[in-house]
Amino acid sequence: MEQAITLKPASPLAQVDWVPLLLVPVLALAALPFIGSTPTWITLTAAGLAMGMIIFIIASGLTLIFGLMDVLNFGHGVFIAFGAFVAVSVLGLMTDWTTADSLGYNLAALGVAIAAALAAAGVIGWIFERFLVRLVYGQHLKQILITMGGMVIGEELIKVFWGPQMIALDMPTALRGVVLFGDAAVEKFRLVAVVVGLALFVGMLLLLNRTKLGLLIRAGVQDREMVESLGYRIRRLFVGVFVSGSALAGLGGVMWGLYQQGVSPQMGARVNVLIFIVIIIGGLGSTGGCFLGALLVGLMANYTGFLAPKVALFSNILLMVAILLWRPQGLYQVTNR
Repeated sequence: MEQAITLKPASPLAQVDWVPLLLVPVLALAALPFIGSTPTWITLTAAGLAMGMIIFIIASGLTLIFGLMDVLNFGHGVFIAFGAFVAVSVLGLMTDWTTADSLGYNLAALGVAIAAALAAAGVIGWIFERFLVRLVYGQHLKQILITMGGMVIGEELIKVFWGPQMIALDMPTALRGVVLFGDAAVEKFRLVAVVVGLALFVGMLLLLNRTKLGLLIRAGVQDREMVESLGYRIRRLFVGVFVSGSALAGLGGVMWGLYQQGVSPQMGARVNVLIFIVIIIGGLGSTGGCFLGALLVGLMANYTGFLAPKVALFSNILLMVAILLWRPQGLYQVTNR
């Protein structure tokens, strides 16, 4: 029965449109003459890439949910916030480890906090799918309304348990400080964020294109009835996708909280704007497009924040408009979108 699925794993290198890949280095090099100082440019570029990687971690979950399940989840921000607040609580119980002058203890504490955030966001995601999203599959307008309502309820629940005020999220001792590259200083955490983002991106590509699970997911998207007739339970598979996407948002919430050095009940709603800009730029469901879009957004925010702070407030909207004028479907168009 398994051999009847004829969908072949994609070969990314053979099918990739390489033109959008040039946008990131072109944007970075174009900013250099305006910034003037090479060390400052290196610092801003590293900060932009780190910010972009964190945004990708957050947006990757929503990209999975929309790209594979065609669900517009405007409540994605609540998973971000829940993950971040759970991590704050866990790290608060492990201060001896987070303040120890030991990279091993620091990473262990952070790992426990991230695991708790993944689990909490995944559970909230399962509740969302079971009691809200499942009722409105295939109905985008109702999906927007009901998931936005779910996010409002989630924010109020966060205020009940953790309060309405911002809570500081201190960096573990070993991740504080900077690494010097000549005269340029790059924060250690930004380097960690780049590594985590790259690892997630590569893992997602391998999972979706080189594994049986990815094969079944893509086959179910293209012809659900055919896959179900072979005995596979696509509904369970799609629920797993939704929960996984929610958990990734929780991971992103922890990273964003550390990046901002604080968490608040409204943090998810604020990041939602950047997430949807990234997804629209990338092509509504494209993992590669989401990755490039996040890097472009991160770089643009940091460059304009340095050169013209007033423009930084809407620079990413201008970036989105420019890309959509060039490619109305986004950097990488997804089939049937």
